[in-house]
Amino acid sequence: MNREYILVINPGSTSTKVALFKDGKSVKQKSLSHPNEELEKFEKVTDQYEYRKTIIMQWLKEEGIELSSIAAVAGRGGLLRSIPGGTYKVTDAMIEDLKVGIQGEHASNLGGIIAKSIGDAEGIPSFIVDPVAVDEFEDVARISGMPELPRKSLVHALNIKAVARKAAKDMGKALDNINLVMCHLGGGISIAPMKKGRIIDVNNASDGGPFSPDRTGTLPVGDIIKMCYSGKYTYAEMKKKVSGKGGLIAYLGTNDAREVEKMIADGDNKALLIYDAMAYQISKEIGAMAAVLKGDVQAIVLTGGLAYSNLLCERIEKRVKFIAPVKIYPGEDEMLALAEGVSRVLSGEERAKIYEEEVK
Repeated sequence: MNREYILVINPGSTSTKVALFKDGKSVKQKSLSHPNEELEKFEKVTDQYEYRKTIIMQWLKEEGIELSSIAAVAGRGGLLRSIPGGTYKVTDAMIEDLKVGIQGEHASNLGGIIAKSIGDAEGIPSFIVDPVAVDEFEDVARISGMPELPRKSLVHALNIKAVARKAAKDMGKALDNINLVMCHLGGGISIAPMKKGRIIDVNNASDGGPFSPDRTGTLPVGDIIKMCYSGKYTYAEMKKKVSGKGGLIAYLGTNDAREVEKMIADGDNKALLIYDAMAYQISKEIGAMAAVLKGDVQAIVLTGGLAYSNLLCERIEKRVKFIAPVKIYPGEDEMLALAEGVSRVLSGEERAKIYEEEVK
């Protein structure tokens, strides 16, 4: 049997998305749900490995897919050590860091672990592509103002890199010859200056930059210190206020931009103000990242789920179009981006990187 498929595995907090790609197109795709009562049985995220792998194997069996038809496995990259962007072969050293959770525990850490297990058993390669831990910062970007707290690169690299390639192609340019300000607008917001294909800076989407549907973004440091020591909140409550209960949900009670737009359409002036403020903060961050590139910007690219909002994108474009043309690529297709990364390696267009050789 010909090995014609790339198996893509993308673990999330309560589901694992799986897909089979052939000739650059998804031929089968499904989101495998994991009930909370099942996940609560495991102490650590990586303890879910056998449970999730078994469900993936059952899905392949139900679909009538023989493992002998799979050419390679792509897993979602997790919170690894800082590495440049690219497609990486999953190695034993990478697996160890994924198991430990070297930069934190996250369901995406399971992607490489499951991919390597399936790949090794079948004698086929396994890869991850542009994980969250992609770090291409220039040294000046690491300085925070407090030596104990250097700025870190944690970024929506997979979608940003994939969309940047599309934008460059549509512009008739080579990505490594142009500069872009890439804006991933989703539950978290990453605004990144991309210099000739490298993400040289970015706000930390978990606790910095613009506020988002459920995150506060950057806050007044003095006031947040007072709040932390007020005795009114536990550590866990403060973490939740910053990420999970901040942003739109704190002001308007919802993290769904569609609901906010309905409120605006119904004449809710507060909703309009808050939505305007989110666009305002995104625009300010774009301006800051344009300054990183010294104004040499060929395009500002909006992507992610919020880029479906014409109302939001129009407000951003009005403020930043003086910098460069604004291009919009709504949504994100992480499954396709993972498959494309592996395809570039299998076709010889790109060389697979080795994790332990690239760690910063």
